[in-house]
Amino acid sequence: MVGTALSSHRDVDMVSITGSTRAGVEVAVSAAPTVKRVTQELGGKSPLVILDDADLQAAVTSGVAQVMLNSGQTCIAPTRMLVPRAQYEQAVRIAAAAANAVTVGDPADAQTRMGPISNRAQYEKVQRLIGIGIEEGARVAAGGPGRPDGIAQGFYARPTIFADVRNDMTIAREEIFGPVLCILPYDTEDDAVAIANDTEFGLAAYIASSNPERTRKLAARLRAGSVRINGASMDISVPFGGYKASGNGREFGPEGIAEYLETKTVTG
Repeated sequence: MVGTALSSHRDVDMVSITGSTRAGVEVAVSAAPTVKRVTQELGGKSPLVILDDADLQAAVTSGVAQVMLNSGQTCIAPTRMLVPRAQYEQAVRIAAAAANAVTVGDPADAQTRMGPISNRAQYEKVQRLIGIGIEEGARVAAGGPGRPDGIAQGFYARPTIFADVRNDMTIAREEIFGPVLCILPYDTEDDAVAIANDTEFGLAAYIASSNPERTRKLAARLRAGSVRINGASMDISVPFGGYKASGNGREFGPEGIAEYLETKTVTG
């Protein structure tokens, strides 16, 4: 209701929305009759490309931790992990161990590392998509449907690792927005780039490698607005935003300020 009122009102010159792709589209449609500027920071299905020269243990463990952050409710989470085929089963074992080590429970407990999903609707969506992943033939390496052992109520999901995932599966295409990681194998670096870019989203991408020159070349080929190498954290001094269905416009940096400005030319 508020979004509709703001985006359609003639006295509002610009709208910036952070949310789902569906919500971003609705705001843009509502804003269109008044020809106002709309910038969007929307969903993602970000890839983590682990190259064959990376520290596999460190890269996989870090990737799992980033997916489980905030109970998986992070738009930039690297929810598709791409691993060289020769290292695939080892990566699955590392990821499963990392997921099984996550302590799920009361956020007020100092031992807890992952709390509940935000609400019932989102919890049910996560459960539905986990079920679809199983139906489509993905292998549950850790977690799965339902609540963690010892938790009888609340919107607590199990940290879940799916192996044997194809990029055309629903769990590899849709943003689950929960603690669910898909691991996909690749054969060559070109193959990894093709899989990483084969998505309607383009918010973020991640690379793990010990070769700086190789990572820079790979980063240039990934269709994402933000590329992080070897676990780099967010830097709010540089612009952030997505490609494709992940939105348009930028936050932070000079580009983020420019979104709220208009250019005027005076001649005479």
